[in-house]
Amino acid sequence: MTRFLGVDLAWAEGSASKPANESGLACIDESGRVIDAGWARGTDAVMAWIDSLWEPGAVLAVDAPLVVENPTGMRLCERETGSRYGRWHVSANASNLGRPWAGGVAIRRRLEASGWTYTDGLAPIPTTTPSFFECYPYTTLVGAAEFGYLDKRPRYKRMGTSLPHGERRAARAVVCDDLIQRIRRLTRASPPLDLCSHPVSDALATEPSPLVDRPYKHREDLIDALICAWTASLWWHRGTERCQVLGASDDVSEQGHRPTIIAPARPEQRRRDGGMPPVTAPGTSEP
Repeated sequence: MTRFLGVDLAWAEGSASKPANESGLACIDESGRVIDAGWARGTDAVMAWIDSLWEPGAVLAVDAPLVVENPTGMRLCERETGSRYGRWHVSANASNLGRPWAGGVAIRRRLEASGWTYTDGLAPIPTTTPSFFECYPYTTLVGAAEFGYLDKRPRYKRMGTSLPHGERRAARAVVCDDLIQRIRRLTRASPPLDLCSHPVSDALATEPSPLVDRPYKHREDLIDALICAWTASLWWHRGTERCQVLGASDDVSEQGHRPTIIAPARPEQRRRDGGMPPVTAPGTSEP
């Protein structure tokens, strides 16, 4: 049974004087069972976790810029995130060689050295090849109808400035708890995710979201990792029937990489001309 891994990666690698932030980790299988869930700090620990769950044909979705070749500005996939999902209040941060974070690029290089294949989503991957791609949880939340966010993204990370400062943390917790209940309903989705099948992920549903920033961020990282893992499962099961490739027309680097984001999408979030041709879902056979 194929494994789907999700990593909400801390973009900065950290140093001896300033350790990296936590990365959220989650792994599910085709039935939606959560095989493992938790956190790691630093590239070495993240790689050790991924290696412990490696298997032929595994699919990994990483929330971090994996291919960054542009000296300045934004990557095409980031610009297209804003142009196609902006109506739902979703946009992306700019990634370029001038930015101080490079955790995603470091992870990509280490994954490739370990036998994983980076996919830009534009060509089939052999079914026995472990592959990985870049994703963005916000596009999953508004691009997959299963979550029910039809008009805008949930503000579970930072509340807007319209609320008084003293009310923002409580409002954020309410939004987060609502999101968790929506994730919990994925047990009936196709593909499924059974949040309550592992004690660490089950605690999201059985314990209220904290108000204090540090424990809240701890919870948020795991939520994003679970969303990444479910995105990997959706891509494997349904391919471009349910997902689109942002940045599909960008250039390929000298190393053969194209910077893309694989993003669940409803029809109104896709290019008007139909965009790229369909790609067979990785979990199915070629026609």
